[in-house]
Amino acid sequence: MLWGHRNSCVFEGSSPSLSVLLRLLADEHHLWCLAGAKGLRALDVAQIVRAG
Repeated sequence: MLWGHRNSCVFEGSSPSLSVLLRLLADEHHLWCLAGAKGLRALDVAQIVRAG
């Protein structure tokens, strides 16, 4: 996610945004949890997003 955001900024002219990156990470975390990645449930990504 980090490299994808970075590449978007470098090659596509997007503006770097921590809030966008945190939202992307939270979405990815949610999808992995839905897919059954039980070890990721211990991470409180929502709290990190709120703090960012």
